[in-house]
Amino acid sequence: MFKKILIANRGEIACRVMKTARKMGIATVAVYSDADADAVHVDMADEAVRIGPAPASQSYLIADAIIAACKQTGAEAVHPGYGFLSENADFCARLEAEGITFIGPKVKAIQAMGDKITSKKIAAEAGVSTVPGFMGLIEDAEHAARIAGEIGYPVMIKASAGGGGKGMRVAWNEAEAREGFERSRSEAASSFGDDRIFVEKFVEEPRHIEIQVLADGHGNCIHLGERECSIQRRNQKVVEEAPSPFLDAETRAAMGAQAVALAKAVDYQSAGTVEFIVDKNRNFFFLEMNTRLQVEHPVTELVTGIDLVEQMIRIAAGEKLALVQKDVVLEGWAVESRIYAEDPVRNFLPSIGRLTRYRPPEEGRTGDVVLRNDTGVAEGSEISMFYDPMIAKLCIWAPERLGAIEAMSEALDRFVIDGIEHNIPFLAALMSHPRWREGRLSTGFIAEEFPDGFAPPAPSGEERAVLCAVALAVELLRRDRLDRLTGRLAPHSGELKRDWVVRLDDDYLAARVIEGMISIPLEMDILIEDADALTVASSWRPGDPVWQGEVGGRPVAVQVRPVLNGVQLAWNGVCARARVMLPRIADLDRLMPVRVAPDTSKLLLCPMPGLVVSIAVTEGQEVKAGEILAVVEAMKMENVLRAERDGTVAKVNAVPGDSLAVDAVIMEFD
Repeated sequence: MFKKILIANRGEIACRVMKTARKMGIATVAVYSDADADAVHVDMADEAVRIGPAPASQSYLIADAIIAACKQTGAEAVHPGYGFLSENADFCARLEAEGITFIGPKVKAIQAMGDKITSKKIAAEAGVSTVPGFMGLIEDAEHAARIAGEIGYPVMIKASAGGGGKGMRVAWNEAEAREGFERSRSEAASSFGDDRIFVEKFVEEPRHIEIQVLADGHGNCIHLGERECSIQRRNQKVVEEAPSPFLDAETRAAMGAQAVALAKAVDYQSAGTVEFIVDKNRNFFFLEMNTRLQVEHPVTELVTGIDLVEQMIRIAAGEKLALVQKDVVLEGWAVESRIYAEDPVRNFLPSIGRLTRYRPPEEGRTGDVVLRNDTGVAEGSEISMFYDPMIAKLCIWAPERLGAIEAMSEALDRFVIDGIEHNIPFLAALMSHPRWREGRLSTGFIAEEFPDGFAPPAPSGEERAVLCAVALAVELLRRDRLDRLTGRLAPHSGELKRDWVVRLDDDYLAARVIEGMISIPLEMDILIEDADALTVASSWRPGDPVWQGEVGGRPVAVQVRPVLNGVQLAWNGVCARARVMLPRIADLDRLMPVRVAPDTSKLLLCPMPGLVVSIAVTEGQEVKAGEILAVVEAMKMENVLRAERDGTVAKVNAVPGDSLAVDAVIMEFD
């Protein structure tokens, strides 16, 4: 067994590998760029080595720097995590030549499966079902449009060396095929240094289901069941679960057998994932094989009890698999939510900045539920524009699927992040979505259910009553705390006022305190307009970001943030701004004028902090609705900005290469 390994990665996956290495008694070496000098993974490792400036292309992607760090520290092996150099065959070969073990598959398997065109040919030869498509290289946009027309729309245009949703576009017509080719090729070149593109048939109503495999260097190979990864946005997975609510035992066995056959065909050694597209009739087609640890590996670990990182390390050290196929039993249900630094109400655009608050729910087992949070940040960490925007992976295990979803919803309500925008409101709303809860999924789920983008749903019914009750409890404690400040003049007689009005967004709801005392812990009976009487009980104190307690006998955890003259509340996927007032103040509040937002219809604003890749128009040019105006790159993804309506460009304020802040004016229109 190795005595010391180097983790050639950053963030949550670096921390994840270190946890297992520590458990196995193996010393760890971290590498870091200038942007990560104070990162959690650096503090967590036994040793750390600086490898370059902030951009990944000058640090984490430099094989020479990784190898030099191995020699400097005496690391015997390298675990690459995912992304960066994890599927780089040249890096694997370099390590091998230097006598350093790569904790992953051998060069042959990485080369064969890393190229999507070659991998499909090998899969077909191994008896694996494949999607119809053109496996040759596409020369230009004209060639892409011609091939797409021959295959039949819709088609998927994909980078041969792609991954993580980059270099992928769906085209429904000739114009989209041409543009999709250009965008995919550009993204592929900047992300992977390889601009080769191919085209295949796009399966409608598809599910993305993948099989986890483990293979050693002694000819043994098993699969660990499947993961359902159909909840995606822009081909990037958002929520995963294991097992799939869609597969039956027969389909699972057939997919597992094909995944093992493919792994054996390339002499695979290590953990790997064979991804399939599954149609509504459970027909499945090979998509690609990822020759690395997957982001969503925790859900497989939770339902099998197998530590995949440990298995990778043991296989790389030459050990035989201690498991055979019959030892793999799927127990319970696991769900993973990827928590990203992105603004869901602004079309999920990236958000960067400092985590002024980062307080995830406590890990461990509570009753029948296990909570796990894989993360690489802490309070005070900086979310940088240079890397992937993932903050954490919140994972839940429970005996049944709906139990896991309920526990995930509660955990998201208790997950506190301030300082940046994040997608927890979207994830919380998703957990309450009927179609998700019923398991009626496809990779188009988000586009179909949120066609106009995401906006937190307004509270109604029980949700409105709960938020009103919490808002009233919060305000009464706040006022009581002010009353008790030393040296403050007594503001009232000391009697608890019974009648209040809660303004929840634009609704005014009467609330009455029936019985109770203002104290900590708080317990009182209240009556909310259009709802039954409720008992409210909590030990919440002013300043706590999460109000935890019971409302009407139901345990709730409500996010509480102070705003002007009130609080912002979030619970169970709904958000609302609440103000608690005396009835006379509420009467006056109804008369206040509403502030109108400024008109920005004649401006093209930068939707996220990013780098201007190209400007497609000039001053004085007439543009039509839908025409491309500019391309902005942020967190390794290119975002195309289009004209919302016909008009004339009056002024262009940016040039390619400019680094812009959010809402910076790119151009103005007459």
